[in-house]
Amino acid sequence: MKPIIFTLGRSFSRIAIILFTISVSLGLPASRAAAQPDSNPCRPVQYADSTFVVCTVDLRQYEVRLFWRGPDGEVLGSFDRLRGTPEGSRLAVAMNAGMYHEDRSPVGLYVENGKELKVANTRSGPGNFHLKPNGIFYVEGRQVGVIETGTYLKRKIRPDFATQSGPMLVINGQIHPQFSEQSTSRKIRNGVGVKGQDTVVFAISEDPVTFSKFARLFRDELGCANALFLDGSVSSLYAPSLQRMDTLMPMGPIVGALRRRP
Repeated sequence: MKPIIFTLGRSFSRIAIILFTISVSLGLPASRAAAQPDSNPCRPVQYADSTFVVCTVDLRQYEVRLFWRGPDGEVLGSFDRLRGTPEGSRLAVAMNAGMYHEDRSPVGLYVENGKELKVANTRSGPGNFHLKPNGIFYVEGRQVGVIETGTYLKRKIRPDFATQSGPMLVINGQIHPQFSEQSTSRKIRNGVGVKGQDTVVFAISEDPVTFSKFARLFRDELGCANALFLDGSVSSLYAPSLQRMDTLMPMGPIVGALRRRP
């Protein structure tokens, strides 16, 4: 397994992205990796004067799963510990997968391997999670979805994996109604969107951005009719193709894409 750079801050990872972009433009070895989706699902994206990393995952090539506790029952909490699990050798990309309490348990619905470990949270309250509508990202076989929480519950979906977070970023092609172009709240943010039923798009900002800009990235640049905010400030990414493994702070649930076995 090739070494991974531990990024203690984001300035270093941005340098890595710039070097990756240069190598692609010059036709250096990284460009060969870019031609092989299996080895390089992630790429840097410039949108509206901000930098993002976008990872596009085709479920025909990858299994998308959620991870919370390891085989020992303890919270994994880091990409390094996830890499040490039996599935870790196939891990191609991962990021934090939603908001969590101080004990790192999920704030909302959490389903892993078909077992509902936390029920859906439909309460009202403060903070981004309760900026309704919030939503659920789920995996059912080789199909994925991002859907409002109320609609998810009405449909009685029985997923293999699911995580709840909020707010929704894009809802059936529309930006969340409470987002403002004039907002001054800018943070590092990460989220997930879907294209069709078999393609997941993960994104994380390198610069602090507003909800509005982040939502427009998913809808206008990445073509996602539905997208969900996962978290801000603590947002972290594991992308070995970019030699990146963020180590900002302990995490709760983690979402990962595993290369399918031949």
